[in-house]
Amino acid sequence: MSAKKADKKGTKMGLSLRLKAWWEGYDPDEIEKRIRQRQPDDYDEPAPKKKEAQKPASIENIDPWNEQTIDIAQYIWGKGFCGPGGPEYVVSLSKLLALSPEMSMLQIGAGLGGPCRVLVDRFGVWMTGYEESPMLVEKGQKLSKMAGLEKKAILEHYDPDDFEGFGRKFDRAMSKEALFTIQDKAGMIAKIEDKLKPGGLFLMTEYVIGSDAVLGKDRYKEWVVGEKGHPFPCLSSELVDMLKACRMQVRVSEDISMQYIDMINQAWSGADEVAAKLAKQDDGAAMIQTLMREAEFWNRRKKMLESGDIKLWRIVANKKSGGPGMMSDW
Repeated sequence: MSAKKADKKGTKMGLSLRLKAWWEGYDPDEIEKRIRQRQPDDYDEPAPKKKEAQKPASIENIDPWNEQTIDIAQYIWGKGFCGPGGPEYVVSLSKLLALSPEMSMLQIGAGLGGPCRVLVDRFGVWMTGYEESPMLVEKGQKLSKMAGLEKKAILEHYDPDDFEGFGRKFDRAMSKEALFTIQDKAGMIAKIEDKLKPGGLFLMTEYVIGSDAVLGKDRYKEWVVGEKGHPFPCLSSELVDMLKACRMQVRVSEDISMQYIDMINQAWSGADEVAAKLAKQDDGAAMIQTLMREAEFWNRRKKMLESGDIKLWRIVANKKSGGPGMMSDW
């Protein structure tokens, strides 16, 4: 290796520093460019040009998940998960549902089926998870089979924009950050209510906007472009009104954004260790690039949550007729 090459390697940002810069909201390419400009004679290669952000022409019918993004998701969030909230969080979130082995439950936004398998394992409930991504469904079905839960933690693909409804009745229902990418939220809530048994409970955690003014902000528009699917978030009060219009009684409606932000920070605090492991793999370079893209994606979401423009909301509602006895204790 030449002296110039050695100097170049020594002054380039390490991967840990690049991840930290990106996570803190700085452009690592710009920082590296400034480092290079301090010693322009030490380099025999030009500084990398910053890529211009481009809005994809269309994401309709394109699955944003592939082998690499799924692997990176599980490195960050845990096996069987592709977003914030591991086993302990899922159990805690679901305690008010009073689940039991005699019950059946549907979930939309099932992802890789992690929450489904956790609830089956902990409470014995029979789960059917519905997910938009064919790739997540395929991988999730394999994980359920490996765990011996293919008959109790079932995953099915569905298209919320072309969906006639669920084929059977359920005791409980859950939506985990799934409604915000569905334009006709009222229609989906009506389909869930239709198949919820009398007295059944519906739990949702959902991205909502802080106010109507958010929709006109540039950073909101940038967030929309950067999402995996086109988001259509609404106000939390609008979600409550949709539930009430479907004869549902709202029992809990609260902002859990800070808890969600903490989970994001905790998961990504170990990203440099993940990168070090990936670097040892044959496809390490490609995987690290995927890791960086996911870091940028979640950093963008986190900043929207920190600003209050986007919030993570939790709602628990019940179908009015014949509500369960536990409601009197709330």
